[in-house]
Amino acid sequence: MSERLTAADAQRFVAWFRAASPYVHTHRGRTFVVHLDGAAVEDPAFPALVHDLALVHALGVRLVLVHGARPQIDRCLAERGLAPRYAQGLRVTDAAALPCVEAAAGAVRVRIEALLSMGLPNTPMAGARLRVVSGNFVTARPVGVREGVDFGHTGEVRRIDVAGIRRQLDEGAIVLLGPIGHSPTGEVFNLSAEAVATQAALRLRADKLIFLVEGAGLARGRRGPRELTTAEAERRLARGRLPEGLARVLADAVAACRGGVPRAHIVGRARDGALLLELYTRDGAGTLVSAEGFEELREARIEDLPGIRALVAPLERQGVLVPRPPERLEAEVGRFAVLERDGMIVGTAAVYPFPEEGVAELGCLAVHPDYRGEGRGDALLREAERRARAEGARRLFVLTTRAVHWFRERGFEPADVRDLPVRRRALYNWQRRSKVLVKTLA
Repeated sequence: MSERLTAADAQRFVAWFRAASPYVHTHRGRTFVVHLDGAAVEDPAFPALVHDLALVHALGVRLVLVHGARPQIDRCLAERGLAPRYAQGLRVTDAAALPCVEAAAGAVRVRIEALLSMGLPNTPMAGARLRVVSGNFVTARPVGVREGVDFGHTGEVRRIDVAGIRRQLDEGAIVLLGPIGHSPTGEVFNLSAEAVATQAALRLRADKLIFLVEGAGLARGRRGPRELTTAEAERRLARGRLPEGLARVLADAVAACRGGVPRAHIVGRARDGALLLELYTRDGAGTLVSAEGFEELREARIEDLPGIRALVAPLERQGVLVPRPPERLEAEVGRFAVLERDGMIVGTAAVYPFPEEGVAELGCLAVHPDYRGEGRGDALLREAERRARAEGARRLFVLTTRAVHWFRERGFEPADVRDLPVRRRALYNWQRRSKVLVKTLA
């Protein structure tokens, strides 16, 4: 039987519970992807961590758990007289190692599912009745041969079954992903669990990506950094002083935030209740990594020219965009709109009006590779349409060699070179043979 709370203890509990309530409201209905390494599963304190995960789920968080199995795989290899092989930060998974990967990942999955299924009276899991779903949610492709190293059955994430995972989350289940992926041909690939977690967070558009790491995380001495912007995190990585595993996790956190995940957390799991402290207290227990600043969509200024040039130059070299000399960019800068993110130009588009014919051309639409897939291209297109209408245009046309389907999906229709304004038709590059697409502006 538990001891009675003293009046002071009761008061502290009430004060803590009230302080936590804003976070309970904020997190309810949100999607969190939580990564934990295989070493966590073997820790005697692991059941307590599972209890905390169950509590977070009970408080309304949609949980996707991603587990690793590195120590279990290494132990299986040792038992078979095989040595683990690594290259370029990845495990080399040959035919002899693959059965160990499959066995270890399966054992870890079963262990987690068993703990999440507990419901004994007088335990934190009493009455939990959790449903855990795992399956072939991750499609993989082989890493292949890199720098002369054949990685065998080591793979990388090709696709995440976003619809399938969301369907399970909608039904109240916890989704469990492991370091295993399958190919459409039925092959099995060993994946980095950190990469699976990062890709799952990105493609699910999760609200948080949480890495529960060994040791104290990024702490140095008694205190570590409570918050890092992505730029600050990248500077830490550039200094090269972090242990390999922690550096890999920090790089994944940065990639997630750069890709649109609002917040990533790196939390040392050894501290009892660290996950709850990180999520439901003001000071937290780990390090928060968040995207830098904010984004602004505005008219380009002369000082934006280096950023615009850096953005479009790779696309010009690839033949996606028509090369524009620096002097032309400078003369036309007022025609450009830019997306600025904390001082960095991450997107741009230009509008060239032909008022005598009531049309305008959309040109130089580009989004930085690290910031694609989050609607920025659509935002730039909407701004271009607004600018075209302001110039009196009734139609907007674009010439493209690579993005026909993207524009078709946004209301553009195929047209002919003869449909171009007379002045623009005279400049048409017949060697490039760009497709002409036109959209009627409402």
